[in-house]
Amino acid sequence: MSFGQPFFLLALLVVPALVVGYLTLQRDRARAAAAFAAPRMAASVAPQRPRWRRHVPLLAFLLAVTALVVALAQPQKTVAVPVEHAQIMLLTDVSGSMLATDVRPNRLVAARRAGQAFIDKVPKRVNVGIEAFNQVPQVLANPTTDRDALASALGRLSSSGGTATGEAIVTATRVLQQAPAQDGRKPPSAIVLLTDGVSVKGVDPVAAAQAAARLRIPVYTVTLGTPGGTITVLRDPRHPAAGTVTKPVPPDPASLERVAQASGGKAYSAETAGDLSDVYQRLGSQLGTKKEPRQITAGFAGLGLVLLGLGAALSLRFTGRLI
Repeated sequence: MSFGQPFFLLALLVVPALVVGYLTLQRDRARAAAAFAAPRMAASVAPQRPRWRRHVPLLAFLLAVTALVVALAQPQKTVAVPVEHAQIMLLTDVSGSMLATDVRPNRLVAARRAGQAFIDKVPKRVNVGIEAFNQVPQVLANPTTDRDALASALGRLSSSGGTATGEAIVTATRVLQQAPAQDGRKPPSAIVLLTDGVSVKGVDPVAAAQAAARLRIPVYTVTLGTPGGTITVLRDPRHPAAGTVTKPVPPDPASLERVAQASGGKAYSAETAGDLSDVYQRLGSQLGTKKEPRQITAGFAGLGLVLLGLGAALSLRFTGRLI
């Protein structure tokens, strides 16, 4: 919790001063009663008042003062609210290595399911686009709030070919820049890039990320797979009869770390389908919302007034007078 006018909190120093004053008053009352009558006459001349109950009204009064002072300081709490007009491009590698089964049931299916988890987590008012890429990027859905269209786009992901990560970032950046400006400014944008291997074709991914950074579009990278991942491919595509060979397809987290740093984003890694789903849900929540302070002054003010009334009622009930 934070405060809009924190200097008002100095008024809380009055609370211990009130406690000291109350204790002094009680001591003086006790002395006056003792001086007024002999001890054996005290019960009839100065009858005992309720013991602990007579202090309850003061406690309510002190809590009321505390709540009202806090209200004056304009207390605020930070809440997550949807980013108006925000747009996110979700880029998924669909190269041949995505058929590796080190991530169950395979990397591509895990990516498709996690993509749906991402969409489900993003606030409904945030626009999301879907892009698949191997050696050629393909925009399957422009940024939209139509979740059914996005689910359909994820269902069209299929694996083949090599990897051109830089080209994918360039294409996504261009799509995001096509959004109309709001009050003279482009809407907040971000790219979430999932891949499992080294970029082998096209534009350098770091250079593409730097270009995105100049447009204030961070790239959040997700590396999928384990070092032991493999796929089975034809030994010679021109002669299928030559048989197959097992090809290692380890992920490349170091390259994606450089891409994220160059763009002002963050890098994540996932070795299981559960890890990937967790990362995507976290990103969906983070990128689709922003933290804003919201005043909760009314709550403290109302509590203070209720406590004041309670203290007054208890004082009249237990002592026959206000404190």
